[in-house]
Amino acid sequence: MTALLWFFAFALIAIGILGTILPALPGATLVFGGIALAAWADGFTRIPVWVVVVAGVLAALTWVIDIAAAAAGAKRVGASPWALVGAGVGTIAGIFNGFVGLLFLPLAGAALGEYLARRDLRRAGQVGLATWLGLLIGTAAKVAIVFAMVGMFAGALLVG
Repeated sequence: MTALLWFFAFALIAIGILGTILPALPGATLVFGGIALAAWADGFTRIPVWVVVVAGVLAALTWVIDIAAAAAGAKRVGASPWALVGAGVGTIAGIFNGFVGLLFLPLAGAALGEYLARRDLRRAGQVGLATWLGLLIGTAAKVAIVFAMVGMFAGALLVG
């Protein structure tokens, strides 16, 4: 039974790493689930509770990054509140439309919101691009956080 739990824990971690880049999967949440399952399966002997808690905090941080990244990019270039709402709506809509949707709908939402607010097509394009760059930076941050989580887990296994 323990071997099966470890298999599922490692499977969750592997799928979570993929999910950090693929928009359809909650990557950091799956990595956290794998870490928590492995710790529980081993009675928290090799993976201490503090590793699980820190991994949980880091996983929650990735959700904050997901929500804030597109809006932060748009806000950095002085986007209107309409553009920020558009970026948020585009991000949420993108989650349900696969990789291409998550990649481009926040950009389109921010650009559309900015265009509706200021009726300036060039400015709308700038805001859309800034939103897209914010998402890319957010994804890079999430990848770094997930690898930190996996590194903590691996370190605990090696030391414990």
